Amino acid sequence: MLDILSGGLFGSIFGGLFRLAPEVLKFFDKKNERAHELSMFTLQTDLEKMRGQFKMEEKYVDHGVAQLDAIQEAFKEQSKTASSSYKWVAAASALVRPSITYIIFGLYVAVKVTAICYALSEGAHWKDVLPAHWDADDFGMLNMVLTFHFLGRPIEKYQKS
Repeated sequence: MLDILSGGLFGSIFGGLFRLAPEVLKFFDKKNERAHELSMFTLQTDLEKMRGQFKMEEKYVDHGVAQLDAIQEAFKEQSKTASSSYKWVAAASALVRPSITYIIFGLYVAVKVTAICYALSEGAHWKDVLPAHWDADDFGMLNMVLTFHFLGRPIEKYQKS
């Protein structure tokens, strides 16, 4: 009788285990499937972020191209106006941009020279005054103006030809 009970007991235990085994495997499979779906979702959101950044950069490029086209059209219109008007009008029109640049740069230099002269008249030593009043920003400003005038003209001549 013990053999019958133990055989039935073992059969029930093994039968139950074999019945639960597919459910346990399904549970782990669903867990892996969820992790896979999560990683795919993460990759998809990263891809959408990159697409959005690309579209924004594309818009910036389009905007820059539109600005350059507008500048080119303005130059064409200015040259048409200058060729059809009196010579002195064309000359005055050509002097506007450099004149404004010279005036603003002259005011900038005047303010710097005044500040340096004031500091020297108050008894400061020139070795302390010059580095305090001429720094990297001032050097950048001077380079910007020089580059604008000396590189702007060759570029304009190259674009005309």
